[in-house]
Amino acid sequence: MFRTFTASPPPPLGSTQLARLVVLRWLSVACMGVATLALPPLLDVALPQARMLAVAVVLAGCNLGALAWFTGRAAPPGSWALFSQLLADLAGWSAFLYLSGGATNPLISLFLPLVAIGAAILPALQGWLLAALAVAAYSVLWHFHQPIVFHASADAMHWHLAGMWITFVLSALAVVWFVARATAALRRRERELAAAREAQARDEQIVALANLAAGAAHKLGTPLGTLRILADELARSAPPGEMREDLALMREQIEHCKRILGGLTADAGALRAEGGGAQPADAWVRTVVDRWQALRPHAEARLVCEPALTELNIVADATLGEALHTLINNAADASPDDVELHAGLADGALCVAVRDRGPGIAPALQAELGRAPLGARDGGMGIGLFLARAALARLGGSLALLPREGGGTIARLCVPLERIRA
Repeated sequence: MFRTFTASPPPPLGSTQLARLVVLRWLSVACMGVATLALPPLLDVALPQARMLAVAVVLAGCNLGALAWFTGRAAPPGSWALFSQLLADLAGWSAFLYLSGGATNPLISLFLPLVAIGAAILPALQGWLLAALAVAAYSVLWHFHQPIVFHASADAMHWHLAGMWITFVLSALAVVWFVARATAALRRRERELAAAREAQARDEQIVALANLAAGAAHKLGTPLGTLRILADELARSAPPGEMREDLALMREQIEHCKRILGGLTADAGALRAEGGGAQPADAWVRTVVDRWQALRPHAEARLVCEPALTELNIVADATLGEALHTLINNAADASPDDVELHAGLADGALCVAVRDRGPGIAPALQAELGRAPLGARDGGMGIGLFLARAALARLGGSLALLPREGGGTIARLCVPLERIRA
């Protein structure tokens, strides 16, 4: 049976924002501790250090409690949970500032980063509510606080301005750090959504092509049956020699076509295991090349497999085999007498390089080829390459079309081993 793989989803947005709030709260605790221990000897003032340190310890306990509460929970924290975390920060800083001068303490400007972060991550109602509570706390601290008494009153204004500068620097760093990370997360999600929309559009095109292929297979069954009957009648009446050999080859190719169309009719739009299970990687590559050779007996492809492939078992579905078949077929169209294949391992992936000596790919088509079916004006529809790239994208692989030194093209197919290892 074939296996389906899905990429691990990104962490929920609420969990990411909570992690950032936890980091900011640790910074708040550190700032409180430094201010409590360093400012009294530096400014020659008396502060209730024990109670101020108690506020920092309580805030640190809130941080540990938040980590314990949300760790391991299936659902990410909601907007009210994030609001409660910011409210705890606001309450902690209000208590700390009450003990250290209230509105006269320059650290009160740290209310502003809390409001800015709330506006960035909370719904409008909760953002406005947090702003109103911050304004209320500021107003209360304007009138109710324990004043700071400077023994050298002449230095009071100097240290106040210095404190305002330090607070501005801390606020700017906190806001830029949080907003920059939040913006990066939003951009990453926008890229993921764009990739998902592109994949959905590609899948819709593939489904449409599969339906078209099933209809074409049904319609082509009758003329192929007629050709087989005519080939049998001609073979019975043809004299021995080259003509009979050509008719045998014609019947063989008709049988190949009938088997291909039968597979399209039965499995259009479905994924089928190639070979029914695990097989050595080199055997899988040789099977695809042999099947292609049976359909193109007048072309030749030289295959080189690294010894490591004999020890690697893989489970490759039919779409991967069809992708490699398409690359070999395109190379044979470009240079029927000079097609080379090299299969090996590179950076944890199975890689097959198909080299030809054709005219190469026009620069105007280099970026577009394989992204979508092309029109007849571009020399072909490009459906094979489009389906090959789509099959590889589903398996997490890649397809690169590179110029070959000395002329020609190298089509390099790579698939991560974790997607196909048996």
